[in-house]
Amino acid sequence: MENIKAVIAKNICDLRVSHAMTQAELAEKLHYSDKAVSKWERGESVPDVAVLLQIAELFGVSLDYMVQAEHGKLLPEDKSERHRRIYNHGLITAMAVVLVWLLALMIFVVIEIAWPAARLHWLAFVFAVPLSGVVWLVMNSIWFNKKRNYLIISLLMWALLAAIFVTLLNVGINVWLIFLLGVPCQLILIFGSMLKFRKK
Repeated sequence: MENIKAVIAKNICDLRVSHAMTQAELAEKLHYSDKAVSKWERGESVPDVAVLLQIAELFGVSLDYMVQAEHGKLLPEDKSERHRRIYNHGLITAMAVVLVWLLALMIFVVIEIAWPAARLHWLAFVFAVPLSGVVWLVMNSIWFNKKRNYLIISLLMWALLAAIFVTLLNVGINVWLIFLLGVPCQLILIFGSMLKFRKK
């Protein structure tokens, strides 16, 4: 049993490292704590079969692979495949953000052509900033590190408050006090990011 523990521990560690993943990132994908992953990699405990299967599927190997001591080195494609995926997801996110700015530009141009006397059509670009934050938040939630969401939500909140402030300022209403709303919201985000949830 000690030998199989060592084999599984080495395989988990090798797979994780070859995919440029931290223990915390692996733990998050498996809904376990990074301490549990650390114990597995040190051979102090072994994940149950269901979790072992989940790890195998995550890294694109068989369950047999997880318990075999000799299977050669991982193909270099494993690492490059993960980098390709991250690269593509980053490009798609950038394209979605650029699409927001294209929409803002279209609104600006249409209003400029249809109503030349309009004064505030440039606000389309001001509101493109928080809308870009919404797109970034959605893409980050789907593909990237969810812990970064607290930072994105924080930036989104301040951008939205600034957009509202600029809009009201241009219609003659100076409501700089609106930024005070951001202080308790920011504190809530900070405390929310510090919450610790019980893992399996």
